Amino acid sequence: MAGPDRRISISRLLANGVEGNPVVVNGWVKTSRFSKNVSFVHLFDGSTPKTLQIVLPADADEELTKRLGVGAAVQVTGTWVASQGAEQALEVLADSIEVVGDCDPTVYPIRKSGKKQKGVSLELLRGMPHLRPRTNTLQSVFRVRNALAWHIHRFFQERGFLWIHTPIITRADAEGAGEVFPIGNAGEFFGHPAFLTVSGQLDVESFAQSHTDVYTFGPTFRAENSNTPRHVAEFWMIEPEMAFANLDDVIALAESFIREVTVAVHEQCADDFAFFDLRIQKGVVEQVKEAVSKPFARMTHREAMDVLAKSGQDFEYPVGPGADIQTEHERFLADEVVKGPVFVTDYPVEQKAFYMRLNDGGDTVAATDLLMPRLGEIIGGSQREERLDVLVAQMERRGMDPSHLDWYLDLRRFGSTPHGGFGLGFERMLMWLTGMSNIRDVIPYPRTPGPFTL
Repeated sequence: MAGPDRRISISRLLANGVEGNPVVVNGWVKTSRFSKNVSFVHLFDGSTPKTLQIVLPADADEELTKRLGVGAAVQVTGTWVASQGAEQALEVLADSIEVVGDCDPTVYPIRKSGKKQKGVSLELLRGMPHLRPRTNTLQSVFRVRNALAWHIHRFFQERGFLWIHTPIITRADAEGAGEVFPIGNAGEFFGHPAFLTVSGQLDVESFAQSHTDVYTFGPTFRAENSNTPRHVAEFWMIEPEMAFANLDDVIALAESFIREVTVAVHEQCADDFAFFDLRIQKGVVEQVKEAVSKPFARMTHREAMDVLAKSGQDFEYPVGPGADIQTEHERFLADEVVKGPVFVTDYPVEQKAFYMRLNDGGDTVAATDLLMPRLGEIIGGSQREERLDVLVAQMERRGMDPSHLDWYLDLRRFGSTPHGGFGLGFERMLMWLTGMSNIRDVIPYPRTPGPFTL
C-alpha cells in the first residue's frame, strides 16, 4: 500500500482528507502554543487562507518546541483525526515534526508584536517584498491575482481569441504621451532608438488583421514620475483586439469580460474574499457583486459633463464641454450618479490617441472608458481608425511623422477592416475586486520612482 502523499497541500487536505488516514504535511508556523497538557502549532502553506492545526505529543521535546516559533518551516507526519476544538472539524495528530528551516522569531521582520498583536503595516511591508508574501493579506492578494489571470485567459480562450506575445522592446509609443523608458545608452538600441512598451495594442492589431480575434496579456511600462496609490512604473495589461468590429462590439465584450471573470474569481476564491470583506474593506464583496449583477450604464462625454455641471458639486477640476474627466469626476459619476459601472463614450478628439476612429462631424472619436464605483477608470478602449487618409491626417494633426509608423499604415493599405479593442489594467481590477487601496500591494514587486530592493 502506498504511503501518504508527502506534498499534499493544506487546501487539499482540508477539502479531501479522510479521517484516520496517515498524512505528511509541510508548511510554515503561523502560531504556536505550548502547555503541559497539550500543545498546538498552526501551519500555512499558501494554498488557502485557512491554517492547519497540528496537535503535538504531550511529551514533545522541549528543544524542538523552542524551534517551532512563527516563521519556521516544518514537515509533520501524523494522523488526520477529529478535532476536539471548534476551529476545524479535523486536525493532524503529530507523530513527529521535523524543522526544515529554522526562524528566530525575535528577529523575524514580519512577526506580530505588541499587546494587541498588530501586524506590520502594508507600507512597511513594501520595503521587504521578499517576505511580505507570507502575511495574511498578501497571501490572499496573490491567490486572487493567480485566479484572476487564469480566468482572464479562460474567458478569451473559450471565445476563440489567440494570445499573442507582443514585444516588450519597441520603437512605438502607442499613447503618444512620451512617458517611455529608453533602452540602451541614451536611448540607443544597437544604433536605433528603442523603449520599453507602454502598450501591446499597435503590435497586436497586425494579428487582428490576420486572426480576427486576439489579445495580449503582459507587462507594460510608463515613465510617469507619479507616487499616487494608482500608479506604478511596471504593470500588467490585457488588450483584446477584434477585426470586423465597431465600438458597440468593444463595449459588449468589455462588459461580458468584467462580469464573467468577476463571478468566476469570486467562486474560486470565496475564502480569500471573505478575508478582504472582514479585514480590508467592509462590504466589498457585495459591492462588487451588485455592480456586475445588472447591465452597465452608458453615456457620452457631453452627457457626462452636463451631469457633472448640474450636480452642484464643488469639484477641484473644471467641468463643461470639452473638459477632461478627472478621477474625482469618474468616481462621482460611478458612485453617486449611476451607482454602478458606466461606459463614457465619444470623447473630444483632442483628448484621445491618434488611432481612435473619428466620428461623423470630426469633433469626437469612437472611444470609451469604463468607470467603476470606488476606483474610477478601469478600461479604456475604442474603435480604431481603419481609413488610411483619416489616420494620416490625425497623425499630422498631432505633429507626428507618418513615416515612423509606415508599417502601421500598411494595415490600412492592404485589406483594412473596421476593428477595435480595449485595455484593462490588471492591477486596477485587482484593487476593485479586493478593496485594496494601493496598487503597490497587488503586484509582487512594485516599481515606483526611487530605489527598490529587488
